[in-house]
Amino acid sequence: MARVCLTDAEVEREIEQLQKSPYVALANKERRVRNRRRMYLYGLRQLEKKGKELEMAGVTMEVLDEMTCEDYQVEG
Repeated sequence: MARVCLTDAEVEREIEQLQKSPYVALANKERRVRNRRRMYLYGLRQLEKKGKELEMAGVTMEVLDEMTCEDYQVEG
């Protein structure tokens, strides 16, 4: 089977047609949703890794709560 050679004008014309296609829009939206979920997963993995590091360093929720409360206390 011979390869079809497209001219530059034909390439541009087909690109314009495909950009208007509802199927392309649907596939793009699905890709964005999938990528958004993957990015969320990667962020959660990073947070878990950081939490483990904090735990190994002896930092607990109570320690962080105390640090936060100290920041908001007014000297009097």
